[in-house]
Amino acid sequence: MKIGLLGFGKTGKAVAAVILQHKEFSLEWVYRRSATLEGRDVPEFLGVESDQPGRIYSAAKIDIPELIDQHPVDIIIDFSSETGIYVYGESAAERRIKIISAVSHYGDAEKALLKKLSAKTVVFWSPNITLGVNYLLFAAQFLKKIAPWVDIEINEEHFKEKKGLSGTAVKLANALELEETDINSVRAGGIVGKHEVIFGFPYQTVRLIHESISREAFGNGVVFVAENIKTKEPGLYSFEDILMPYFSPQ
Repeated sequence: MKIGLLGFGKTGKAVAAVILQHKEFSLEWVYRRSATLEGRDVPEFLGVESDQPGRIYSAAKIDIPELIDQHPVDIIIDFSSETGIYVYGESAAERRIKIISAVSHYGDAEKALLKKLSAKTVVFWSPNITLGVNYLLFAAQFLKKIAPWVDIEINEEHFKEKKGLSGTAVKLANALELEETDINSVRAGGIVGKHEVIFGFPYQTVRLIHESISREAFGNGVVFVAENIKTKEPGLYSFEDILMPYFSPQ
């Protein structure tokens, strides 16, 4: 499958490195606002041995419709920003290019646009695309069903520069029917990302913890999702939709 990538910050670079080392995928291009790295090859830039083209293009030199017509892809992976979907969404949907978005936060307008695009193509969105944190979400929901009366607290820790609440923590809170005020946040140093759900039972405590050790974990999640949406029909999908078949009895 041919891949186009939006977003080339720390996480985007880590995701690109994982894709470049995967034989079933080809990173065709990276699209950025800045023209700083225009024309560079991602494998050479990251020091990864790969035959994949991975050329960097900028919005200052080429727009998305022209880029995807000249260099077609099967999937666009978005690690950019809340507004990135406006740049490529319509063009991707018209060409039936699948969309995988790992953007942490979307407003109501962006969520409505994702739904609209999903009428034409496969659209997958997860605020946290790591496999582990989605396993945590499943486990937390199951435990809540067993003991709906239990006391629950959510802790999230991230790097100092991260703004606002973690999108993953908000998703956990929604799934467990908690308020966002029940989320405790820590911003310090270079923490990649840590989420903890504490279940307070009488006389005992259960803690479910997920910690991202390296940003490459996001790349592994992308590969997992891409492999599992290959045969999906147009629609809006979440990690729950991808994982549920694995939990169903065969």
